[in-house]
Amino acid sequence: MRLSRIALALALVGLVAALTQPPGPAHTQAQTIKIGVLYDFTGPFAAAGAVPGSIGTKIAFDMINEKGGVLGKHKIQTIAGDSQSKPDVAINEAERLLNVEKVDILLGIYSSAIAVPLSEKVDKQNRLLWITIAIADGVFKGRDLKYTFRAQPPGSQFGVISTRFIADFAEERLKLKPQDVKGAIIYEDGPYGSGVAASGEGEMKKIGMKLVLKEGYSANTPDLASLVTKLKAARPDVLFHTGYNPDITLFLRQAKELGLRVKAIVGHGAGYGQYDKLREAFREDVDHIFNVDPVASQLLDPNKYTSPDLGKIRDEFLARYKKETGVDQIPPHASMGFTNTWILLTDVLPRAIQKHGGWSPEAIQKAALETDIPEGGTISGYGVKFAGPGHEMRGQNLRASLVVMQYIGGKTQIVYPKAIAGVSPVLPLPSTSPYAAR
Repeated sequence: MRLSRIALALALVGLVAALTQPPGPAHTQAQTIKIGVLYDFTGPFAAAGAVPGSIGTKIAFDMINEKGGVLGKHKIQTIAGDSQSKPDVAINEAERLLNVEKVDILLGIYSSAIAVPLSEKVDKQNRLLWITIAIADGVFKGRDLKYTFRAQPPGSQFGVISTRFIADFAEERLKLKPQDVKGAIIYEDGPYGSGVAASGEGEMKKIGMKLVLKEGYSANTPDLASLVTKLKAARPDVLFHTGYNPDITLFLRQAKELGLRVKAIVGHGAGYGQYDKLREAFREDVDHIFNVDPVASQLLDPNKYTSPDLGKIRDEFLARYKKETGVDQIPPHASMGFTNTWILLTDVLPRAIQKHGGWSPEAIQKAALETDIPEGGTISGYGVKFAGPGHEMRGQNLRASLVVMQYIGGKTQIVYPKAIAGVSPVLPLPSTSPYAAR
């Protein structure tokens, strides 16, 4: 019910704003910036993080508009589109927003399966795409996209940091040398899962960690029992899993039923980042599972920010999110939606207008390439510097970073990197976990 209300509310806001939008004067003269907001408000991706991300984005727009808009005078008009968790629908919605609604910027995108084909189509039209959540390296790698930008960390970082985390604690906690750890990689076989799995496998090879099973599956599969059986036969110490919400739920349920036992489960965002959903489905069974993601901003020490104002902005965002949703554990995707929208509204667009004459795609891409936010300069902790022409990941934020979090005692805790960890990880899984090796 809440999901449909949010989608309807955003659509109505867009409709009202569209009816009051003045006909197309030059960007330097217009007072309103039209932004198409494209997320999965329905379908399986909605509960896996798209809706929390969209709420974070909406809060960023609200906070800017309440102060008069960008630079205090250019209001943001949003027009929503629902991808429905389907790439073909997303592409049609993007075409509507860009060429019927005539938005200046297309923003959002949760799923990498949508982001990969969509980014190339939008870029070929010389239109601006600002990605807030989708992580696949394939969005950018080797494609030389001119008008597509992403402040979000790339998928390859997920596989790398999770593997390094296990290697760094192997001898202390697992009583194994990193080279003796047996790891298994399972993943949904779209661009998101495949990219994370490939980077994880590559890092395991560098470390010398043993890969006992690597297997992909369709995120829409109705049964993962055969995969659980293969995992039981392979007997991994650590399971690295990349998936969405429905398939993660299915896997964890069948893994428990069939008696899969490991020393650690490390998830990579998406459904693993939605603690409330996991807790609702599995209660205390989700305790001590790890999740790799950009950090949920409420877990960061505001004293590490480059400005006290960032702490105030973070607290305002969190308060509004709790009021909007009533949740206790705010998922990382909410921070992603807010942070990566906030960067556009408060850093890139002001520079585009003041220095480059407006918010045309050309002006925005010039301004984005000049962005230089240091570490600690966003509420998510990371800095921002976009790769420019000639870089294989042109448009990607090169300063984005991840953390490893663990669900401990009903709370989300940062456990890695060690320099910013709030607590030490519980590793291996304790005997109270139904997935713990016996």
